[in-house]
Amino acid sequence: MVFSSSVFLMGFLPLFLLVYFLVPRRSAKNAVLFVASLLFYAWGEPFYVALMLLSILLNWCAGLLMAAHPDRKKTVLALCLALNLFLLGFFKYEGFIADMLNGVLGMTVVSNLNLPLPIGISFYTLQAITYIVDVYRGKVEAQRNLLHLGMYIAMFPQLVAGPIVRYQTICDQITSRKENLRDFTAGARLFTIGLAKKVLLANVVAILADNMLETGGPTIGLVGAWGGIVAFTFQIYFDFAGYSDMAIGLGKMCGFSYLRNFNYPYLSKSITEFWSRWHISLGTFFRDYLYFPLGGSRCSKRRWVLNLLVVWSLTGLWHGAAWNFVFWGLFNLVFLLFEKMVIGKALQRLPRAVCCCYTMLVVMTGLLLFWHEDLVKLWYYAKALLGCYGINGASSAWDTGVWAYLPIFIICAFATTPLMPYIRARLVAWARKVPVKNFMKEDLFAIGHSSTVGLCDFDAYLSECHDAPSNWRVVVAKAAFAAADLALVVLLCASVAAIAAGSFNPFIYFRF
Repeated sequence: MVFSSSVFLMGFLPLFLLVYFLVPRRSAKNAVLFVASLLFYAWGEPFYVALMLLSILLNWCAGLLMAAHPDRKKTVLALCLALNLFLLGFFKYEGFIADMLNGVLGMTVVSNLNLPLPIGISFYTLQAITYIVDVYRGKVEAQRNLLHLGMYIAMFPQLVAGPIVRYQTICDQITSRKENLRDFTAGARLFTIGLAKKVLLANVVAILADNMLETGGPTIGLVGAWGGIVAFTFQIYFDFAGYSDMAIGLGKMCGFSYLRNFNYPYLSKSITEFWSRWHISLGTFFRDYLYFPLGGSRCSKRRWVLNLLVVWSLTGLWHGAAWNFVFWGLFNLVFLLFEKMVIGKALQRLPRAVCCCYTMLVVMTGLLLFWHEDLVKLWYYAKALLGCYGINGASSAWDTGVWAYLPIFIICAFATTPLMPYIRARLVAWARKVPVKNFMKEDLFAIGHSSTVGLCDFDAYLSECHDAPSNWRVVVAKAAFAAADLALVVLLCASVAAIAAGSFNPFIYFRF
């Protein structure tokens, strides 16, 4: 089951919320959330529910063993990590490894079992690893309640498509969170925004992206090639960021506070900055649980480069069991090293617009590697981007359909910026007659900003105005926020209508 489906929106979610808020005690709510998460996963993966339950039991036992035998916790950690990675590797990479070995040896030595990939196994396995490693490090206590750990690992809001939620982030919230109308409303707003990103933006541009990237360079020419890669650039962002928004919103509705996963990455001034804003939960996972344990940058330059090579090879491989993903990871590594060693200081002196153009050019070039598993097709597409097949290739000016997508491209471009949060901050500052900088810290552009407190909480600051009834500016601001809520209702209805009509709705997380 996925969020952008009729079954979820019109059946599962309303029923879950009804039961969740009807049961009185925290323990009962946790049980409802755990059972609902299993049902959510079993809808599309009935067999692999057992695999997830095995992962929960494995990590729960390992945590208890560490607590009971601290002198042996290193051995327990090693065994638990090995089993977690074995389960992930077997079900996700068995076919990739088998084909690679057979190709190298020139004969069939290992059979490719063609196992169906358990959806979300990469996400919940990494979450389980954060739990067991943090127990080993003493950052959190071992969870003695199997239901609580199971709920954390299986929690449906972030089960299928992330973000990767660390146990230490929400361990206290498991038993002490408090649901309230204000957070529920903010979560519902954020969920609606994420759904609209996925259904009304990502799904629309995905049609052009699929057509152009699949057709190839000689047929579509310069215009089609650039139209296709721009469409895919918007698609992958609004798909990923939209699902993250929906997950964070659902969590907030249930009283959980997740950290943000995307922070306006397409406004980055460098690839280094881009990776501090894109899929933040994955980047910080590899940093804290792989890069730092390997030695980070506190070593010789040769060892430092080797550490980065390991991290970015695995980052690429995490995204899919194919060589193009490894090449994509190494492509990003090359530019990260180039920035750190050669052009880093020069980038800081250039205008932001120039730096953003450079960053997006690198990102879009890398996305060609992300899409194409066939390097020959990739080469032809790259030639089309350079105009080697003419403006339109073998097509007419209107055959590719790129021109029809220009309006949606403009909307997508604005939607990648913090324009709406900025307007909110300006409006609140105007209403309260104070400097706007006082209200630009909640959900605006800032490197390292990961909090979701105040996100989509439209009138958080206005409620603090003691003279609100007599302040006409506050009244105007509240009316504007009410209009914004009405607009979100319209977006929700439009998204649900598009899903019910059976519009194009690709699911790109099957590789993860």
